Amino acid sequence: MVFIPVCISIRSSLIFMRMKTNQLIWRKILMRENSRPDNSLRTTSIELGYLEFAYSSAYIETGKTRVIATATVEDKVPQFLKGSGTGWINAEYSMLPGSTEKRNIRDRVAGRISGRSQEIQRLIGRSLRAVTDLSILGEKTIIIDCDVIQADGGTRSASITAGCVALAASLHRLMEEKIISQMPLKNLVAAVSVGIVNGENYLDLDYHEDSNAEVDMNVVETDTAQIVEIQATAEKRPFTWKEFNHLADLASSGIKDLIAIQKQTLKTRSMMFMAYGQPEEDEKTEDRR
Repeated sequence: MVFIPVCISIRSSLIFMRMKTNQLIWRKILMRENSRPDNSLRTTSIELGYLEFAYSSAYIETGKTRVIATATVEDKVPQFLKGSGTGWINAEYSMLPGSTEKRNIRDRVAGRISGRSQEIQRLIGRSLRAVTDLSILGEKTIIIDCDVIQADGGTRSASITAGCVALAASLHRLMEEKIISQMPLKNLVAAVSVGIVNGENYLDLDYHEDSNAEVDMNVVETDTAQIVEIQATAEKRPFTWKEFNHLADLASSGIKDLIAIQKQTLKTRSMMFMAYGQPEEDEKTEDRR
């Protein structure tokens, strides 16, 4: 008589544990395609010179998301920079009508640029200007056009990552054509999304994961692990500093892999890009001390 409640208790605990385990397994299967680990990027590739007529171009595939970034060089600067001897980098962002399951309306049809497009293209421009010495460029403007041809989450991050490659290639071409005497690009820069989905920390969210995220964060970082910008939002609940730091570390590891892909892509243009992300000689000396 004494042992019956104990047996029932043990059996209940085992059933509960089994149910909890099955829930965890189901959640993993449901949320991550192709058994992708939580700390893994989607399959990503970048192709340089994707378009024949652009001054420079880069095409990125990250999972099902696809973006074309092109660079155009103009011999003029915004009014506030005239006579300053320094240049400018501007960015434009748009999604093709067929890039999403439901047709995306062109901004020109709506009669204005959407608030989302404005926010993203400003982010792209800020990110690229942050890693470029504009004084070396002279009074020229480089326009980076990012066109999303298929969207499955992370389009702003992919645009920054591909936009940096297109920018680097255009600056190298300016050097080859003797228009500028040295490389203005100080660092490579890339971006990735991270988030908390069903209590799990995920790297590189696709659309389904992003739509169900409790916390959504976009991180822009250089090849020397310096932060350019972080956009973090509590979509369904507030989050702690501990969770924030975990997500930041996760993003940093993903950006390191993205920059390695950038370098391998740009290596086909010049081996000089392989030196990006390496510590300066004085820093190496300081480390040895």
